Amino acid sequence: MASAPGSPVRVRFCPSPTGNPHVGLVRTALFNWAFARHHGGTLVFRIEDTDAARDSEESYEQLLDSMRWLGFDWDEGPETGGPHAPYRQSQRMDLYKDVAQKLLDAGHAYRCYCSQEELDTRREAARAAGRPSGYDGHCRELTDAQVEEYRAQGREPIVRFRMPDETITFTDLVRGELTFTPENVPDYGIVRANGAPLYTLVNPVDDALMEITHVLRGEDLLSSTPRQVALYKALTELGIAKRTPAFGHLPYVMGEGNKKLSKRDPQASLNLYRERGFLPEGLLNYLSLLGWSLSADQDVFTIDEMVAAFDVSDVQPNPARFDLKKCEAINADHIRMLDVKDFTERCAPWLKAPVAPWAPEAFDEAKWHAIAPHAQTRLKVLSEITDNVDFLFLPEPVFDEASWNKAMKEGSDALLRTAREKLEAADWTSPDSLKEAVLAAGEAHGLKLGKAQAPVRVAVTGRTVGLPLFESLEVLGKEKTLARIDAALTKLAA
Repeated sequence: MASAPGSPVRVRFCPSPTGNPHVGLVRTALFNWAFARHHGGTLVFRIEDTDAARDSEESYEQLLDSMRWLGFDWDEGPETGGPHAPYRQSQRMDLYKDVAQKLLDAGHAYRCYCSQEELDTRREAARAAGRPSGYDGHCRELTDAQVEEYRAQGREPIVRFRMPDETITFTDLVRGELTFTPENVPDYGIVRANGAPLYTLVNPVDDALMEITHVLRGEDLLSSTPRQVALYKALTELGIAKRTPAFGHLPYVMGEGNKKLSKRDPQASLNLYRERGFLPEGLLNYLSLLGWSLSADQDVFTIDEMVAAFDVSDVQPNPARFDLKKCEAINADHIRMLDVKDFTERCAPWLKAPVAPWAPEAFDEAKWHAIAPHAQTRLKVLSEITDNVDFLFLPEPVFDEASWNKAMKEGSDALLRTAREKLEAADWTSPDSLKEAVLAAGEAHGLKLGKAQAPVRVAVTGRTVGLPLFESLEVLGKEKTLARIDAALTKLAA
């Protein structure tokens, strides 16, 4: 099952362009990409767009954009080209038609005229008798007279692949040796009655023609693998395939309630993470942990470190649960790993219209660069930057009433007046001087620094939590800080 000794590694990532990319799909792309890069091999990016009812050009463009955003490069595929072009299945229909005919001619496939109603009736009877309910081979050995009778009835046949009457065993790169008996893997359809090829044909045919050596894909496709192993054997006999690739089935990604994460789950959409401001590096780091780990005591690492260490034999077969909080925590670590210049540039989309709540002309580049190093230590995702720095660029703070009520206790007005007096006399080129001013105000009212700074923070920023207070006051400036304390005193008096 493994690729021939010395043969170069060739893997593929082959999504269908149907809606927003799913994080489980991204995990599959990541493992294939890392495997190819680790072995100095080739990643083939192939688009499986034969389902005209579900596929869309918009989703296709979104797939390409997502791959670029994640930092995945591909060696063959759309926009890159390659020796096995085209890489969109919708442009390869003649190839599939030709292979299907060769399978028919060689006796590896046959035409099946069974109606859906007949299939359902026979399946129900098989279930009632306690037998496997898959296709029963009814059309395997039709006589010419039976074929003529079906045609006279106007029946349009599908094409079925003839499974060998033998046990199929292969070694899965993740799960070890697996065995499937003939009664559990019946003949299956490869071409629809209208002539359209099915996934069960086009996927293995493309893998064969593109000389794929390793297929790393989701566990949900495991039941179809013995079918593909048999088809590869037939394609090899026909000279279409050079080998059967090695298979590795990646564990399920589980969502809430330990159910498989589906496209319908809100946390499954890649776009959600882009919109919230996850870094590609942080998201990929977390997704890599869904079935694999760099080491027992290191959860945070770079993509280069992953590539250097990645071995598909280290992937665990057990389902992996998606934990959003852990994903955010790892992303926060990656935010802190950025140099400040990179951090400021990546925050840009959340500091401009229409996302930012302040007028474009109110944004002050110098203030932003001064506060950025302090903001970088506080964020889990980049989108949080807007709420953290809005006090710098809005004409007045947006008061969170719960924060106001929590901070402005009895006596807060007296404390604020003292703090204003101390701050007015402080050195505004030093956060330490501003801290000493508020500390002195607190001591004058029998309060420690934590209690004393809460009303000042809410008066100036509108919130009880946020960036380091005294660095924030320094960046905001003396005039605006004192004006906001005055406004808070007026509000308290009212």
